[in-house]
Amino acid sequence: MRHFPLLVLLLLVTACASAPTFNTDGVDHSLTPQGVASAPRPTTGKSVQWGGVIVSTTNLKDSTQIEVLAYPLDSDGRPKSDGTAQGRFIIMRTGYLEPANYTAGRQVTAVGTITRTQSGKIGEANYTYTIISARQLHLWPKSQGRDGTSTFFNIGVGGSSGGNWGSGVGVGVGF
Repeated sequence: MRHFPLLVLLLLVTACASAPTFNTDGVDHSLTPQGVASAPRPTTGKSVQWGGVIVSTTNLKDSTQIEVLAYPLDSDGRPKSDGTAQGRFIIMRTGYLEPANYTAGRQVTAVGTITRTQSGKIGEANYTYTIISARQLHLWPKSQGRDGTSTFFNIGVGGSSGGNWGSGVGVGVGF
């Protein structure tokens, strides 16, 4: 019983998961992959924070290339994939990233520097990709099921003061 307050504190701290912290100092939030692809020269070297849904992941000799369909970001930096797509871009990240984790359909957010544009194809159509070198990369947890159901975990703490002292902790899991 003497460790009960410590246990409650530990549960509260671990239950309060927060969004990742992105260093957006110097980021130009007005730039979009589509806009940069149409006018690349003045934007090379600028910092951006872009995110979206992964289309493909390819490991190269010393880096990993992630093709992303861009979407607007919410206040936490998570892509709002129910919005209008903002074009495609490619994230370059030094080192190896596991393609089994960075799979098509997963959401990702990157903060990085625009390095260049690159010609490619989407099916038979020619396409100009904006390439960014990522200094921060976040792979978001998989979204809730298509039917709108999700699993959640709640913790509650209560107390009483009516002449008698009492307290309680409740833990609930919902589906």
